[in-house]
Amino acid sequence: MLEVIDKGAVSETHPAPVLFVHGAWHAAWCWDEHFLDFFASRGYRAVALSLQGHGHSGTSKPLRALSFDDYLQDITAVADTLATPPIVVGHSMGGFLVQKYLEHHSAPAAVLMASMPPTGYLASGLRWLRRHPWHFAKVSITGRSLPYVSTPPLARERFFSPQTPEALVRRYAARIQEESARSGLDGLRNLPRPDAITTDLLVLGALDDGAVTREEVRATAQAYRVEPQFFPLMGHNMMLEPSWESVANRIHEWLLARGL
Repeated sequence: MLEVIDKGAVSETHPAPVLFVHGAWHAAWCWDEHFLDFFASRGYRAVALSLQGHGHSGTSKPLRALSFDDYLQDITAVADTLATPPIVVGHSMGGFLVQKYLEHHSAPAAVLMASMPPTGYLASGLRWLRRHPWHFAKVSITGRSLPYVSTPPLARERFFSPQTPEALVRRYAARIQEESARSGLDGLRNLPRPDAITTDLLVLGALDDGAVTREEVRATAQAYRVEPQFFPLMGHNMMLEPSWESVANRIHEWLLARGL
C-alpha cells in the first residue's frame, strides 16, 4: 500500500491535479510541510506519494533492491487513480523519475526542482567521491547511504543552504531515511530520453545547492529547450527552505500563465 497525502480539490480555475514526487532519502512528508497546503489553498488538488519503501509506503522487496522501474510503477499507479492526468512536480531523484515517467505518459505540464539531470548520476557520484572518499567507499561496500547524509552537518552540506536555521536542518535531518542502493545504479544507466518528451517543462534550481550544480540545472533546461530559473540563498531542498514560498509562487504563476 502506497502512502498518499491528498489535499484540496480540482476547481474550474485549476482542473488538473498536481502530483508531487519526492527525491532520495525523503518521502511525501517533505511536500506536506508547505507545498500541499499552498496549492490546495489556491484551488488545486495537491497529491504527494511516498515511493514504496519510503515514508509509510510498504514494499514487497528489500529497500536496497528497489529500482527506478519500481518507483515509476508507483508514480503511474497514483496518477492513474486521478480523474485526469496530473501536472507532475519532481524534486532531485523525483525530477529524474518525472522525466522517465513523461517518456510514456502525457501531462498538462511538469516542474523539475533541483532535478538530477538527464545525463544521470555519474557527475554527482564523482563529486561525492572527491568530497568524502571514505564515505563513498563505505556506501559502495555496504549499500547503506543514510549515515552519510543524515547528520546535521552532512544534511546541511547536501540539502540546505549555509543560511538555513540550524533548528530546521536538525528537524529535517531526523526525518531522512535510507535509500535504495539499486536506485543509485539505475541513475547511471536508466537515463531519460529528452527527445521522447513533449510536455511543457519548468526547470528550477537553487544557488546554494550541495547536490546538483548550476551547470547540471542548465544542462537539464537545455535538454528541454527552456531557460532555467535559480533561487538565491537556497539549498537543494527547495520545498523546505525558509524561502520555499518564492518557489511555490513561481510554479503557481507559471501554471496560471498556461491556464492550469
